Amino acid sequence: MTDITTLDQNRPIFPFTAIVGQEEMKLALILNVIDPKIGGVMIMGDRGTGKSTTVRALVDLLPLIKVVANDPFNSDPDDPELMSEEVREKLQKNEKLEVTTRKIAMVDLPLGATEDRVCGTIDIEKALTEGVKAFEPGLLAKANRGILYVDEVNLLDDHLVDVLLDSAASGWNTVEREGISISHPARFILVGSGNPEEGELRPQLLDRFGMHAQIGTVKEPDLRVKIVEQRASFDESPLEFRQNYLESQQQLTKKLTEAREKLKTVQIDYDFRIKISQICSELDVDGLRGDIVSNRASKAIAAFEGRSEVTPQDIFRVIPLCLRHRLRKDPLESIDSGDKVRETFKRIFGYQ
Repeated sequence: MTDITTLDQNRPIFPFTAIVGQEEMKLALILNVIDPKIGGVMIMGDRGTGKSTTVRALVDLLPLIKVVANDPFNSDPDDPELMSEEVREKLQKNEKLEVTTRKIAMVDLPLGATEDRVCGTIDIEKALTEGVKAFEPGLLAKANRGILYVDEVNLLDDHLVDVLLDSAASGWNTVEREGISISHPARFILVGSGNPEEGELRPQLLDRFGMHAQIGTVKEPDLRVKIVEQRASFDESPLEFRQNYLESQQQLTKKLTEAREKLKTVQIDYDFRIKISQICSELDVDGLRGDIVSNRASKAIAAFEGRSEVTPQDIFRVIPLCLRHRLRKDPLESIDSGDKVRETFKRIFGYQ
């Protein structure tokens, strides 16, 4: 089985700002980086449409975060909710924490991963003989405060998808064995991708993803030629190709960092919130996840564009991504393209 590793930063990665088209997917990923509480994104599209390339390209853009040095959980030195038990105990004893900065991590989940490899394991023998909670951290520990990428998520065992979604929603991972229980923070952005021909996720699981981006094969011949030429240039000389996009990459990283700060100040008008809930109600969206995610994504896009007030245009741009996968009640139905959501939005907002 392939081991789970954080994506190798030294391997040349195709620049995010060089990716042509697929605006919907790029926007969904950017908004989740700005506000991880949106709840991740499911990317469905044909083979060879650049899903994995785009997700991996996101690594370059991720801003720096403060972490406790030598901590396997990427603990936040300033937020107890994002600290491991060990770090919290050190703080309570007034011990000085060694702090460093690192890029937000992105972790790849291989398809054959076991639950132990994902959640971590407890060494029972050590726990019984030495009286210590010997915990071997798994993938969810590495992914804390980062991004967890699952390619072909629709081929993953339903139970494992459930475990991932539970941790993503609660922000914690708990491992229990023989009466011993260990919890650690596991706040991550879950990004799944898949090919609809190989089957969709069950509606109950799909609903747990904050956003759903659909991507198709580019049809315009001139754009296709541009994509092919870019790929050839990158394969021929990746470092030189990346150099050409260095400035645009740095600008986008700066914009993302500023948007994450700005997000705290963004306001959404009460009347807009009422209308978002009205749209969800008319579209018969189960539960309140659709309302919550639409509000969060609208604020994130306003922050990304440097504004502190959400506009109807912001909502119009994000609401299809937030609701389309919540309309499907029958597992055999196909997911709405977003037109149904847009039509309902236009009618309720009186928007042309």
